[in-house]
Amino acid sequence: MNARKVFITLGLLLAFVMMLPSARASERDQATAITFNQSVQIPGHVLPVGTYWFVVSGANTSRNIVQIFNSDRSMLLATVLTINTETLTTTDKSAITFAEREPMQPQTMLSWFYPGHTPGHQFVYSNMEQQELAQVKHYTIMVKSQNKHQTAVAGD
Repeated sequence: MNARKVFITLGLLLAFVMMLPSARASERDQATAITFNQSVQIPGHVLPVGTYWFVVSGANTSRNIVQIFNSDRSMLLATVLTINTETLTTTDKSAITFAEREPMQPQTMLSWFYPGHTPGHQFVYSNMEQQELAQVKHYTIMVKSQNKHQTAVAGD
């Protein structure tokens, strides 16, 4: 009788463990809808005014790839390489850091932190661009969560 209880308990535990990754799938990809009210530069692309989905790639080999989709996620617009970056504090909001550029240039997106996470995604630019970006003012906006996915209005 005790052996039967042990097997049932182990079976239920195994079933629970198998279901666990799918229960957190939306947080794993860190899908975030971001609305920009002005053009924003990302590595290799300039995103015009609009709404975009930033999604961490599902590839098991690297969590350092961010895919950017259009507003209904029907078209992949860019795949960009990131490196890990850390923040000392966590918030219930997304944090996005921009580099302030010349008046006629789009603001440049430097990093993105998903709510509740201290590790974030720092976008990788060419060496020349990185040197230029290091010379300009940086600012961070905090984006309030409206539901499971995040929505931001970036740029002024």
